[in-house]
Amino acid sequence: MDGKIDLLAIGEAMAELNRRPGSDSFALGFGGDTSNALAAAARSGARCAYVSAVGADTFGRALKDLWSREGIDHADVRVDPARPTGVYFVDHGPDGHEFSYLRAGSAASALGPGDLPMARVKAAKAVHLSGISQAISASAADLGFAAIDAAKAAGALVSYDPNLRLKLWPLARARAIIHEAMRSADVALPGLDDARALAGLEDPDAIADFYLRL
Repeated sequence: MDGKIDLLAIGEAMAELNRRPGSDSFALGFGGDTSNALAAAARSGARCAYVSAVGADTFGRALKDLWSREGIDHADVRVDPARPTGVYFVDHGPDGHEFSYLRAGSAASALGPGDLPMARVKAAKAVHLSGISQAISASAADLGFAAIDAAKAAGALVSYDPNLRLKLWPLARARAIIHEAMRSADVALPGLDDARALAGLEDPDAIADFYLRL
């Protein structure tokens, strides 16, 4: 990559272990909203880079291999020898998918404002993050705000997906952090169910007005 970036994303990617139907074995896959967004953008021809962290483990190496295959620059993904890559399990019950997460204390959750690569932000046309990017720890929330401030100062667009996950934080904190971040968003991506919970409103037009007023 020549230093120019169309889309820089900040967040956490995870290894996915999905139970094979009718079996006790699990298939390895990958998740993480910001990582998925970069893969989609890269497949559409965008120049993409990621800011994250993984453990010095099998899953971290597999994620870095994935980003290499997808053409995502991961030079700013830190390898943390003391913390693991986040993992989640997917099972399939009568009510659909069942998710179990092992992400507490993950490598990405230890990231903070000091891990923000300022030169990368200045080289990006757009910076993307999500509610999950900020929900995984207090230091990660601070990193998100630092990234937003740096992007705005550099004239880059800010893209924000609330992607509410109440297993990660209580609704009151999620509202405070997400809505403060979205005040600076040029591209806001609230899904209707998440927006109803966050804004405390039901009507889609009222929700749109709420976010536009931010």
